[in-house]
Amino acid sequence: MSITQSLARFAAETRPDAMPAAARAVMQLSLIDWTACAIAGRQEPVSRILRDMVTEEGGAAQATVVGGGKVPARAAALANGTISHALDYDDTHFAHIGHPSVAVVSAALAVAERLGASGAEFQAACLIGVEAATRVGVWLGRDHYQGGFHQTGTAGAFGAALAAASLLGLDAAQCEMVLGLVATRASGLKSQFGTMGKPYNAGLAAANGVEAADLVARGFVANPQALEAAQGFGPTHMGENDPLALAGLGQVWMFEDVSHKFHVCCHGLHAALEALADLPPLRPENVTAIEVTTHPRWMTVCNQPAPMTGLGAKFSYTTVLAMALLGHDTARLDSYADAVCADPALQALRQKVRVRADEGVSETATKLRVQTRSGILEGSHDLIAPQDLQKRKAKVLRKAESLLGVERAKVVEELVGSYADAAELAAVLKG
Repeated sequence: MSITQSLARFAAETRPDAMPAAARAVMQLSLIDWTACAIAGRQEPVSRILRDMVTEEGGAAQATVVGGGKVPARAAALANGTISHALDYDDTHFAHIGHPSVAVVSAALAVAERLGASGAEFQAACLIGVEAATRVGVWLGRDHYQGGFHQTGTAGAFGAALAAASLLGLDAAQCEMVLGLVATRASGLKSQFGTMGKPYNAGLAAANGVEAADLVARGFVANPQALEAAQGFGPTHMGENDPLALAGLGQVWMFEDVSHKFHVCCHGLHAALEALADLPPLRPENVTAIEVTTHPRWMTVCNQPAPMTGLGAKFSYTTVLAMALLGHDTARLDSYADAVCADPALQALRQKVRVRADEGVSETATKLRVQTRSGILEGSHDLIAPQDLQKRKAKVLRKAESLLGVERAKVVEELVGSYADAAELAAVLKG
């Protein structure tokens, strides 16, 4: 069975009661995380631009935009997909090689609010969508990403489309058509990284998914095999056609391995920060040297040696480790400031950090060796190592509290946990 047929049947035939409790629990954590990131990012420049555009265009008041206003579902998906990725603080899946929730949740919420879907229907559609996006990301593989395509936008569009199709009640044949149609719309380039174009890729994926599902529901006919056929999306976009993409589909939920960001910086730095946190408490003045061992791919991504801006700090091993040692909370948005980089104490401490590459270290792991005046401490951390669900939940809730405040974070947790309908969750997004 082809990937199109397999994913279509998965989306059309998977019932909520067949979804394992662990997968549903992780999806709820990602919904809390998505909501917190969206609300916290609502005043970013790219967020204001997208919100202003869709509200000025107007149209049927079908779905809520983060920050206020109601617009057609497709426009809300475009705006909210962009806004929720504006801080680049949302969840990441290393097999998917991208951010699965931003496109899928934005699309599903817009359609669910328009239809008046229940909270259970909405969450089930989200889980179908993120699992499908992850599977397509695996199917496209590393070559697709290394070739310059942004899986958040490309694989994400297929997941968003199936989430919308699930809510619309489309059958397997229609879901095949949805996948074929969105194949001609899926897009996103890594050349946009570092600009407003990166979060916009997520918004495009969400809107493309809503549009494809809506058109097929109205009778639109496309090539249902355009994901994988000759001259289809995969063959023309450097897809690897990885057979592992279908392994255990419907029984094994790859999305459960999603990683939630707990530091407001490049995900390549997170393992180092977690490894440092696992060591006994350190006094900065007692540290004489720190050696960081990481995978070579991160050397050109997040190894700025001495940035002088808050944005640059988000891509610097030396800076974030010095920040953590000096007591700056790397989970807070306001910790990444130009003034922090200009602190003489931080500048002196980061000169003690050395970063080296080792092919033997996993892309998701980092090793630390800390020389102190009283001896050597060693530690390591792998972001994809199994993590206790309750511990992960506690960290997600602490993150939500830091972004939203304790009271609003509690409201979001209760809405998600009680399967509140899409309209109730959308109401929180107004700010």
